[in-house]
Amino acid sequence: MTVKHALAWAKEALKEACERPQYEAELLLAYHLKQDRIYLITHDGELLQNVEEYKTLIQRRAKYEPYEYIVGSASFYDIHLEVEAGVLIPRPETEILIDVVAELIWKENITSIAEIGVGSGAISVVLARKFPRLHIIATDICEIPLKVAAKNIATFGLQNQIVLRASNLIDNVPETLQLVVSNPPYIAADFLLESNVADYEPKEALFGGSVGDELLKQIILDVKQRGIRFLACEMGYDQKEPLQDFVNKIGVKYLTFYKDLAGLDRGFVIEFD
Repeated sequence: MTVKHALAWAKEALKEACERPQYEAELLLAYHLKQDRIYLITHDGELLQNVEEYKTLIQRRAKYEPYEYIVGSASFYDIHLEVEAGVLIPRPETEILIDVVAELIWKENITSIAEIGVGSGAISVVLARKFPRLHIIATDICEIPLKVAAKNIATFGLQNQIVLRASNLIDNVPETLQLVVSNPPYIAADFLLESNVADYEPKEALFGGSVGDELLKQIILDVKQRGIRFLACEMGYDQKEPLQDFVNKIGVKYLTFYKDLAGLDRGFVIEFD
């Protein structure tokens, strides 16, 4: 089977699972060959080595397994992060949260923060790279994210800036903090997700309770109770109104929301009294 014929087969095999089957067929073949996609064009008549290995990759993707889990890597912000099953794949929307938080860190000269739900380490790694004086305590309740985040932190040599800690929210973080950042689970329990997400990504990183905003509200209460000045969180597109009502009841200095690239409400920043 030539490279050209392998791509034609793969495109057909992926047409139900992918929006861009040709593109993903090429990505997986480039990964298989340890080459870039240009190589596929210039060598399309060559015989493909280890055809069965490539077919296995395609069959995994055809069953809706996320591309990032298959190749063990996710592109995020300006870096690539190691990921595996059991760790949420970082989303482009979360890059906006980082920009919002970075502006706050710069404006308020913040040097000590915590991240709730470290996942792959995406938020903490990018922020630590942006701010060499920033100290971060990053928590997660699950073992796999802590393991994967540790690898990514080590890859970028950030062990002196980021401390990982097993904790429910910030329960095990007694240190003085100026800001907490989180992309917590915020999806309602009965929300139907696409199979590539529902069947493969960790449910504890997706679902925030029966309504979806329960964990967000608990984080707000915890941060307020601890006397931490700032909180920045990602949220669901339909959660602005209930969170606004909740925050109005408990009282804060200010609350502001931000939108994602699609114009949907996607997160908030709170300054506490």
